[in-house]
Amino acid sequence: MKKKTLHTKFEEAVTFVNAYKTPIPADVLLKLYAYYKIANENFENPGSTTPLINAFKANALIQAKNTSGDEARASYIALVKKELM
Repeated sequence: MKKKTLHTKFEEAVTFVNAYKTPIPADVLLKLYAYYKIANENFENPGSTTPLINAFKANALIQAKNTSGDEARASYIALVKKELM
């Protein structure tokens, strides 16, 4: 049996989060957001119509700025396992 790649595990974790029905704590959501953006190399503006939400999202990205794409994928997976499973 083949081992799943980091990318495959990451995609599965993203699908799991997108289907998650219980509210996720804001601090966890912000970390997931930052790891997701870094993993996908998407550094566009957050795009919320609420400036305060944009500020929180920007802060989360700043806190994770020295994280590589693979580190972000691994951290996203670990956070999902720790906080949501």
